[in-house]
Formats: sequence, C-alpha cells, structure tokens
Amino acid sequence: MPPRYHATPLEVVSETIRESVFIDNHTFFIERPVDSDRLFDHPWVRSAYAADEYTPYWPTLWPSARMLAKVVVREPWETYPQPVRVLEVGCGLGLAGVACLSRGLDVTFSDVDETALTFVARNARHNGFSAGFRTIPLDFRCPPDDVKYPVVLGSDLMYEERMVNPLVGLLAAVLAPGGVCLITDPDRAAARYFKWKLQEAGYDVTPEFIRAGEPGGERTKGTLYRIRHMA
Repeated sequence: MPPRYHATPLEVVSETIRESVFIDNHTFFIERPVDSDRLFDHPWVRSAYAADEYTPYWPTLWPSARMLAKVVVREPWETYPQPVRVLEVGCGLGLAGVACLSRGLDVTFSDVDETALTFVARNARHNGFSAGFRTIPLDFRCPPDDVKYPVVLGSDLMYEERMVNPLVGLLAAVLAPGGVCLITDPDRAAARYFKWKLQEAGYDVTPEFIRAGEPGGERTKGTLYRIRHMA
C-alpha cells in the first residue's frame, strides 16, 4: 500500500495564536490554531476519516508533547555519539523537535499531515532556527527503508490500539542499531499493548514516570518509554 498523506485545509487553521511554552528554564514559542475543535465540523475532516480513519489532532498542544520536551531539555545528549540526529514522529506542532534544536541536535520533523509540517517550520523559525532541521511527510504504515536515525522521538502516538502495530514496524525500519527511542504517553490503554508488542519484537522497554504542565496550571501524569533493541 502506498503512503497516504493528508493536508488540513488552511482556511480552517488560518486564525492562530503564538503561545509561550515554559519547559524548565526554557521558553519556546509555538504558533497554533486558535480553535482546534472547529476543525471537527469541517466536511474535509469527515471525508478524511471516512476514507482513511484520519483525524487531525496535530493543532492541539497535547500534554504529552510538553512531557517529551521536558525529557529533551534534560537528556544528557553530550553522552550520545555525535552528531545526534533525531527523527520526531507525528510531530504535530513540533514542540519536542524545537526543544531538540535548542540543544544543538539535528532534527527531522515528520507527520502524516503536510499542513502540520508547515506549522512546524514556522515554529522552528519563531524560536530562532532557520537551519539544522528538515520536514518530511511520513505515514506510519509505509516507513522509509533507506534511512536510519540514532534517536527517534514521539508523543501520544498510541491514541488508538490500531496505531500500535504500524508504530512497532516503523521503529524496526527507522531506528538505527544501538539507537534509542523516547516516547511519552498519558497512560492510554493502548500504551500497555504497545509495550508488550515491543518486547515481543525484541526491544528493551524501560517505563519512567513523568509529568508536565504550565507553571501554576494543571499538571498531567504520564509515562516515558525508553526503548532500545536488545540485539
């Protein structure tokens, strides 16, 4: 099956706000649509779901993205083989990847929605980065077979159980030997199935408690899955 990409209509995400996101002692600027719920009333969304079970969740800045950005700013990247090349999967608005750029990493942002990638490029520039990153469309179900990354990142990717097997297959295709995958999840039911499928496929999976939130605001608990292949 060839990859199937999507492109959320620009007219329904044209009204935007630039939000300041505080992660430890870092401040990131993330442009996002003002009213992401408005999308779900658009005929294109209903058509995309009917054709491919696709729903554009990318315009929301989810708690798990904040969790992953928190992991990124705290990770001892200097202990990794250099230079550190990162693939952010299902990047959405790109917060974690922007956090990677702030740590001097080389980042490839990927998403199945090409409009999300447009926002990601804007967000990289909003934070002062005009180089050191690229964007690519990526469908979990059709992973590339010609490139490997030593670091793969993602947040809230197992929002439905049907995402689990394609995600395990994606890691088999794009995670370099000896590489690490860091995925944050708000403890959805499908994440337990994901962990089991990874272990069945020969990965070592270490869950770590994590939480994130805005200063003085609601804090969300979740899990960081630190994934390595045992071979």
